Amino acid sequence: MAHSNPITIGMLAHVDAGKTTLSEAILYSAGSIRKLGRVDNQDTFLDTGDMERARGITIFSKQAAYNYNGSSYTLLDTPGHVDFTVEVERSLRVLDGAVAVFCAKGGVESQSETVWHQAERYHVPRIAYVNKMDIVGADFFNVMDMMRERLGANPVALQLPIGSEADFRGVIDLVRMCAEVYYDDDGFDIRNEPIPSEYLEKAE
Repeated sequence: MAHSNPITIGMLAHVDAGKTTLSEAILYSAGSIRKLGRVDNQDTFLDTGDMERARGITIFSKQAAYNYNGSSYTLLDTPGHVDFTVEVERSLRVLDGAVAVFCAKGGVESQSETVWHQAERYHVPRIAYVNKMDIVGADFFNVMDMMRERLGANPVALQLPIGSEADFRGVIDLVRMCAEVYYDDDGFDIRNEPIPSEYLEKAE
């Protein structure tokens, strides 16, 4: 049954954590946009201003609607740069929930720490998303440790990465207890497979 009013989900992160790219992927997967834009190509749906595209950062919060499993959502992509913290504060007042995006290498950075505590003040429920597992220095478990130490959070993993850096090739879904293995660089060819034997102990 569809939700009576759109559920507003905010994307929160430090600059360059990949928040806008993730937002584009959500909208594209939901069928809300026809083309998957990229920040590096300056053609994202959400960063529309000339300065945003030139600098590759979000300056003003942008919203986009999409539907998923019969429910309506409004996605709110917020700025990640410290200079636009006030814009994030304004957005938090209307959120039903948020996705806190962390770079797998940088972990809990200064602005991600700021927006996390802002969300706490407004009692906004959060899901943490560890992004960029394919870059050099990516460390999923270090990000979890940083969340405990710097945010005072108690993160519970719903997924575990399979590999990291150049060897990153998918995730283990700890809810369904199966592996989602990527067979292309864009993540469109994803196949459900048994959990690799070397990850069974971690998954349990």
